[in-house]
Amino acid sequence: MSIEMIGTYAVALFLLIGSGFVAVGVIGLLKFNDSMTRLHAPTKVGTVGIGALLLASIGHSFVLGETSIHELLIMAFLFVTAPISANFIAKVNIHRRSCDTPPEPPRDDTWSTLNVPEDASAADKSAPS
Repeated sequence: MSIEMIGTYAVALFLLIGSGFVAVGVIGLLKFNDSMTRLHAPTKVGTVGIGALLLASIGHSFVLGETSIHELLIMAFLFVTAPISANFIAKVNIHRRSCDTPPEPPRDDTWSTLNVPEDASAADKSAPS
């Protein structure tokens, strides 16, 4: 088995994986009801699917003996912009109140910090070692 044959099988595998992920992303985009749940399909599954398709394109160019880094630039752009655009879309939906509002954080000084509540530190001191 030659290296070209192995490369061809790798390209075919990446094409199958990529098209499967893209198909799941499209089904999720069509199936989910509101815009907040629809965000998951194209940003998570679709990004992985397009990444696999771009890897197949890179592999195909190397099998042919050519070098191509355009796909790496596309992949970097996609992996940077997809989460940012999903975050902006989610913020717009929250501000328009077109979705359930996220729960309020607990009202204490230990939320999202390294501070320990006073009752927990007293319980740690009284616990036997």
